[in-house]
Amino acid sequence: MTTPRLGLKRVKVVALAVRDLARAISFYGETLGLPPASEGGRQVGFELGGTVLMLKDDWYGTPTAEPNPRITLECADARALEAALRGHDVNISDAVELYDGAHYIGAFLDSEGNKLWFCSPK
Repeated sequence: MTTPRLGLKRVKVVALAVRDLARAISFYGETLGLPPASEGGRQVGFELGGTVLMLKDDWYGTPTAEPNPRITLECADARALEAALRGHDVNISDAVELYDGAHYIGAFLDSEGNKLWFCSPK
């Protein structure tokens, strides 16, 4: 398998909006039996086939029957990817910033206006 030319590797995180975080953690961890996913010594969600399923109760989305996940793509170097995307006239909606001292994270809009996040280790 080859890495795409801009350095994107895989879907790293799918984040879902939740109303009651404790209830959602119980559902995904106990009912579904998914193992916890941790980064930096803290649980950030649940592991599902190499992708982290993150539960968010403090963001712009609300739970809905319609698809509404936040998708984060892992890349080799988020800062380089941001520059490459700008070079292709892609709309950078959220400039790359250092998050938790461990990851660079940014976001861009696709041709239809969907926001896709991207990240790399520091």
